[in-house]
Amino acid sequence: MKTVTLGVSSVEATRQRMATAFQGETQGAFISFTSIELLWKVLTAKRWEILHAMTGQGELAIREIARRVGRDVKAVHGDVTALIHAGVLDRSGNGVSFPYDAVHVDFTLRKAA
Repeated sequence: MKTVTLGVSSVEATRQRMATAFQGETQGAFISFTSIELLWKVLTAKRWEILHAMTGQGELAIREIARRVGRDVKAVHGDVTALIHAGVLDRSGNGVSFPYDAVHVDFTLRKAA
């Protein structure tokens, strides 16, 4: 099973993970956001529905994604475009793909300063 971890990570922590990977140590698949606010801005409830519909499904046309989530094609196109720009989805062939079978979300909420 191919799992991606979505999480909050500083630029420095991401660089460290990349350096470790270049040394040959397996890191797994990560999509990192610089803040929890950015994660929630990019991954809205409607976009989570899209990810859920696409997980483990291979390449899908935007019309098919819209059918699976029961939404208007134009609205889904806007959300898919935002997910592509954020690096969450990949444009491929005649559609888009989310090449993972599972999603793990990882972040820590700390007390306010």
